[in-house]
Amino acid sequence: MGYNFHINKDISKAETLPASFYRDPEVFEAIKNRIFYRSWQWVGHRDLVEKPQQTHPFIVLDKYMTEPMVLTKDEKGNLHCLSNVCTHRGNLVIDSSGTAKKLICGYHGRRFKLDGTFEHMPEFQETKDFPRPCDSLRKFTLKHWGPFLFVGIEPAFDFQKVIDTLNERVGFLPLHEYKLDGNRSKDYFVNAHWALYCDNYLEGFHIPFVHEDLNAVLDYGNYDTIIHEYLNLQIGYAEGTDTAFELPEGHMDYGKKIAAYYYWVFPNMMFNFYPWGLSVNIVQPLEIDRTKVSFYSYVYDASKLDKGAGSILDKVELEDEEIVEGVQKGVRSQFYQAGRFSPKREQGVHHFQRLLAHFLNSK
Repeated sequence: MGYNFHINKDISKAETLPASFYRDPEVFEAIKNRIFYRSWQWVGHRDLVEKPQQTHPFIVLDKYMTEPMVLTKDEKGNLHCLSNVCTHRGNLVIDSSGTAKKLICGYHGRRFKLDGTFEHMPEFQETKDFPRPCDSLRKFTLKHWGPFLFVGIEPAFDFQKVIDTLNERVGFLPLHEYKLDGNRSKDYFVNAHWALYCDNYLEGFHIPFVHEDLNAVLDYGNYDTIIHEYLNLQIGYAEGTDTAFELPEGHMDYGKKIAAYYYWVFPNMMFNFYPWGLSVNIVQPLEIDRTKVSFYSYVYDASKLDKGAGSILDKVELEDEEIVEGVQKGVRSQFYQAGRFSPKREQGVHHFQRLLAHFLNSK
């Protein structure tokens, strides 16, 4: 099915995506193939497979894409991301994390090397033109940003450009020293379309109206949004004497009181940097009106955890959920068709919706 969503590149003239975008099950399904399969997705920290011959199975966006993959580290220490689906009859090859010299399917014994190359199959001596390249496990491109891993399934853009842009401002931070805090990491479930959740994240316009406590520690008047090709950045400035980054001399923001860098990477990843560390938020579609948002908190300076813009993440999240669920109810109305953008405050939403339209319209 072809689509013709149009968001004017001039934000002062543009209308938002129509309400039908958030209501149409066919569009929701098309997003999977035209956007998510063509994007990059969060895998996790590289310590998932620390040593040679370790393996770690995982699912990319379970309940939506539900794409089974496996991380492996071969005997030389090379890291691989492979399809976890046996090329014989489709069984999952690896069921749980562990160590292995080979990948062996438990259904009929098909064997692969740790880089996914087909190696052996019992009782196939009489099979003609076997093995073929497609009998090896599909290999996917991995990208490293510090200790973090990302997989490109059939990516439509270069993730290295994203990483380079992120590093322009946060490259001075020692990401390898950031430690996952399981007690501060959790999943949230939102009764709303995943894109509505992203729409809300991508503007600070709502902060004075929805987040009283957050507004008290941010200088709303100086809130910035900076647009890049496949990501954008919102900069929150500290109000008064509230906690801010200690930026090195030569940094492009040196001398400014930065309370938070809020990065969004198309289509569903958020990297929120605070003086205490990093909150990674992964937005996962479940149903057309149901979304899972996973928060992973990586702490660098625990002494700053309860100070400034990054001190009340759970409260802010619940406030966001309430407002987004209200929007979900509203876009079902037959009397709401589309809205307009604030050129000053909604550049990030405009950018996101233009990307959505572009990917859905392309074949």
